[in-house]
Amino acid sequence: MLFTHFPGTISVIYFNSKYFGFCRMERIVEEMLISGVPDDISNFCLARVPREHHMAMKCVSKRWRDFVCSDELCHYRRKFDLAESWIYALCRDISGRVFIHVLNPFSSRRSWKRITEYPNIPMREGMGFAALGKRLFVLGGCGWLEDAIDVVYCYDAAMNSWLDLVPPLSTKRCFFACETLDGKIMAIGGLGVKPNVAQTWDIYDPFTKTCKSCSDANIVPEIEDSFVMDGRIYVQGGSSSAVYNAATEIWERMDDDMASGWRGPAVVVADELYVLDQTCGFKLTMWCKETRMWIRIGKLSQLVMKQPCRLVSIGNNIFVIGKDCSTVVIDVENARKKKMNGVMVCSSIPKTWDFDIDVISCKSVAI
Repeated sequence: MLFTHFPGTISVIYFNSKYFGFCRMERIVEEMLISGVPDDISNFCLARVPREHHMAMKCVSKRWRDFVCSDELCHYRRKFDLAESWIYALCRDISGRVFIHVLNPFSSRRSWKRITEYPNIPMREGMGFAALGKRLFVLGGCGWLEDAIDVVYCYDAAMNSWLDLVPPLSTKRCFFACETLDGKIMAIGGLGVKPNVAQTWDIYDPFTKTCKSCSDANIVPEIEDSFVMDGRIYVQGGSSSAVYNAATEIWERMDDDMASGWRGPAVVVADELYVLDQTCGFKLTMWCKETRMWIRIGKLSQLVMKQPCRLVSIGNNIFVIGKDCSTVVIDVENARKKKMNGVMVCSSIPKTWDFDIDVISCKSVAI
């Protein structure tokens, strides 16, 4: 009996006494990620490759491509603290077209790049933007000549492609808050076809393909900003703010002390709340939980930013992303120490195009 091995198969050649000749039997086996290395060790090795090289890894073989695009890779990288967060900005150009730009903040040559593969999202405003795992979701919205819709688009950052057959929202809405909590997407308030949409929210689970609609009279209308902190969702609209407690599934009024300083886009860094006040220049403030007071951290130079701005946090850094994706990076620990006449010392990432872009929302995805 003789064994031979070819990629993807095991062949057994043996002598058949009945037919007085040699016969060959083949059995197809699963191709190994790395030849001669157990897959659990291969997984650990490949998971250590920086994210910027994942596109090249997909070209090695089908097994490598499937592994790079899988949830298993994300699991390994998060388990061993190897995950890298990239920033995705939902943008709209002057013609009304909607698309996504991506920024690798760990690259030595940081610059925004446009994702070329995207569905034909029509000219629309008031869309929600959420990140869950390795996927991004563009939800709802309304057109210039059409009412709010319930359509959901899903982009897989590992696969670098848009997915089909994504379940819709249970409520048609636009200009609403959109946050993730406990592995689910919360679409809150806004405008819609029905008059009571402003006091409802959807709990959207894209993995079980279910969407539960709820209502509460305490949800504020015309939501302008939102954030998640300490297992709660905070929303702001006009002169009123509200807080959602996931444990009780009840909306409550936000404390006046905390709400009084929420005068711009908010972001949470290491369980601390920061707000960029854009009423007169760019001032960064922090909410102190112990004293229940707002503390001024410093201001940004108006020469490097264009309003309105969106905020994203990665580690101890706040990325302030303005019009045309002009970006300033603030290290919050150093910002408190290094100032020049009250102006924070920070780095910037200039735009790399000449046409105008409005940034609708920004999220980070860790892979």
